[in-house]
Amino acid sequence: MKTEEQPIIPTGIPDLIPGVSALKNEGYRLVAISTTKLGEIFQVDYSFDLNFSFRTLRLLVPQGITLPSITGIYWAAFPYENEIHDLFGIMVTDIAVDFKGTFIKTAIQFPFSVNTDKPEEDVCQNK
Repeated sequence: MKTEEQPIIPTGIPDLIPGVSALKNEGYRLVAISTTKLGEIFQVDYSFDLNFSFRTLRLLVPQGITLPSITGIYWAAFPYENEIHDLFGIMVTDIAVDFKGTFIKTAIQFPFSVNTDKPEEDVCQNK
């Protein structure tokens, strides 16, 4: 079976809008935006498809940094961008439909931004 290259392109925050615009101009559609916490930084992946050819722009975002919205290019990005804010606490500027922190209601604010590093000793262990 032949497999096709599906590149992950490291991207800086200043290059996000030009990179997304270039993919839009080439005919790519937005597939998903996903975020995960990696220690003290966040990985944000913007994934696109054109004729089953997949491309991902990957940002590494330090805590406290603001991202620009891509909804001026892909309007349908607004749910993803609201989730990024509500779950991870990453600010996104100029979202076309901005729920201002009320898109997802959670018991704790920004639940996916918490430190998940395990202590050396399991504090839940029965003694």
